[in-house]
Amino acid sequence: MSSSLDQRTAPAPEGSRPTPLPRRTRAYALPEVRWALAALGLFLLALPPYLLGGPAWLWGALFAGAYATGGWEPGREGLKALRERTLDVDLLMVVAALGAAAIGQVLDGALLIVIFATSGALEAVATARTADSVRGLLDLAPATATRLLADGAEETVDAGLLAVGDTVLVRPGERIGADGEVVGGASEVDQATITGEPLPVAKETGDEVFAGTVNGTGALRVRVGREPSDSVIARIVRMVEEASRTKAPTQLFIEKVEQRYSVSMVLATLAVFAVPLTFGDDLTSALLRAMTFMIVASPCAVVLSTMPPLLSAIANAGRHGVLAKSAVVMERLGQVDAVALDKTGTLTEGTPRLTDVRPLPGTGLDADALLRLAASAEHPSEHPLARAVVDAARERGLALAPADAFAATPGRGVTATVEGRRIELGSPARLLPDAHHARVHPHPDTRPTHPDTHAAHPETDHARVQPENDPASLVRELEEAGSTAVAVLRDGEPVGVLGVADRLRPDAAATVAALTRLTGRAPVLLTGDNERAARRVAGRVGITDVRAGLLPEEKVAAVRAWEAEGRRVLVVGDGVNDAPALAAAHCGVAMGRAGSDLALETADAVVVRDELAAVPAVVALSRAAHRLVVQNLVIAGAFIAVLVAWDLFGTLPLPLGVAGHEGSTVLVGLNGLRLLRSAAWPRPARS
Repeated sequence: MSSSLDQRTAPAPEGSRPTPLPRRTRAYALPEVRWALAALGLFLLALPPYLLGGPAWLWGALFAGAYATGGWEPGREGLKALRERTLDVDLLMVVAALGAAAIGQVLDGALLIVIFATSGALEAVATARTADSVRGLLDLAPATATRLLADGAEETVDAGLLAVGDTVLVRPGERIGADGEVVGGASEVDQATITGEPLPVAKETGDEVFAGTVNGTGALRVRVGREPSDSVIARIVRMVEEASRTKAPTQLFIEKVEQRYSVSMVLATLAVFAVPLTFGDDLTSALLRAMTFMIVASPCAVVLSTMPPLLSAIANAGRHGVLAKSAVVMERLGQVDAVALDKTGTLTEGTPRLTDVRPLPGTGLDADALLRLAASAEHPSEHPLARAVVDAARERGLALAPADAFAATPGRGVTATVEGRRIELGSPARLLPDAHHARVHPHPDTRPTHPDTHAAHPETDHARVQPENDPASLVRELEEAGSTAVAVLRDGEPVGVLGVADRLRPDAAATVAALTRLTGRAPVLLTGDNERAARRVAGRVGITDVRAGLLPEEKVAAVRAWEAEGRRVLVVGDGVNDAPALAAAHCGVAMGRAGSDLALETADAVVVRDELAAVPAVVALSRAAHRLVVQNLVIAGAFIAVLVAWDLFGTLPLPLGVAGHEGSTVLVGLNGLRLLRSAAWPRPARS
């Protein structure tokens, strides 16, 4: 995604206003990023002369610069917390780094500073990008609308000034300016941003439409039913912002005990210095013992116990196509114990494909001939069903004939003259006299709008060829199998039926099974699609709990209800309508290929390669990282306990204390890097 600050525009349908793409904050524009880069650069410059025995003034000055640029921000925040009578790990890290430098361990202190500065920069970038996407979502709703006056005249007004009861004209290809009800005209509206439905939905008088959705080929007159500030798209913006604010503060494991550890260490250091003085020890000896104690008890190894395993897991996941946005995200992924999945674009591919070609006996057409006629007639159309038919014909190497007198009628289909014959394709309910009563889907107004995964074997993507005598029975069979039926007529007579479906991802069932094993309960399906289509997909992948027909706020309500029961919910989705649930969940994962900008920025992790099987794999990797964190904490704790006891009850030489401290730090660091190995990536779920 671009981080450019310039205003760009996305291609828009003819006749519509270009839609501005959301501005992206440059990472370098954030002060946290600039300070972190400066600290890292100075650290890398100081490293060669320090390791090669160069002049102390050179590497000393560079290290001092790294301390200053990377440490002033956490130091300032730590002092603010101190004024509020809390002691956080930021200030403790700065003090530990300065203490290390005071006894000559400048490299260790600088490394701590760089780690903390980098962590803060990553968090700042993630926050800024989420805010960018929320602002960009507002661009989905058009800035202006065409309002119809009582005398029939038209006026262009600011969409934000529309009032309930106004009537607006929405021309072909335009975005609808307000939530409302169709009072005239017929068209097909792409409302995937709101409901997630994979195909445009037929709209005619009496149907509801939403602001920000895209009108198809017909003109609509819409009566405004909600104030612009209360539209579905505006509510999505508010829900994402609210969920981002109210989501529990994200903390790494070690940060959860930072107060106790920080206070205990400070008090213990003061006691180690003061108690010997009370019993007559000299100042130098007491100070040396206290300094040694601070070094061996400092949380360097504890901090490195957490970060290397999580950062290694992030790197490994990235190599396998999963982008986890922070170490906190990687930790949270392994904590989930419930999963909610979207349907279209998540369990399914989100792109209609031709699944069946059924020529009728006695027409003189075989499957290829029927498909060629249909694709030739559909070629000028931009409807997703038409593209599926044309793509299938091209994949089979069929030469398309020119189409003359092409016409597309919303709610009916297309008509064209191909090789001197009048070819019609569209809704069986409209084109086949006997199909209306045989239909499974109760929509009498258009091509069926909820295609679903077909029941054929995955290898038969284009054509299950099975001639039947009755076109109505063919329609019923295809729709019962989960496909959208498209009737084909030649000179007014039925010659065949095509089946189009949104194909199930090949690894969907195995992914559901893997997530069930990991969490101990089967995932739940949350979708804006209709109940029948949702249950058909759920049945094929092994999901029994189905919540269909949900608006974005209803998805959020379901997630919050589970969270209130003590569950840690993982939500997997791809659309704008999924973004509020992704933000509200304990952890959100977005499918990257077709995911909306808002979903990608709101989610905690993104499956870049669009492989659904990577979701359980990254959850398992996160749990492996957590096990390494626990191992490292045990190792670091053991070293600290032994060295502290030696210093308190014996005489621990400072060089030996430093060596033991550094040895534990190196040991836990190397242990954490084990997750960089390719073998550490769990084998993804397979069908």
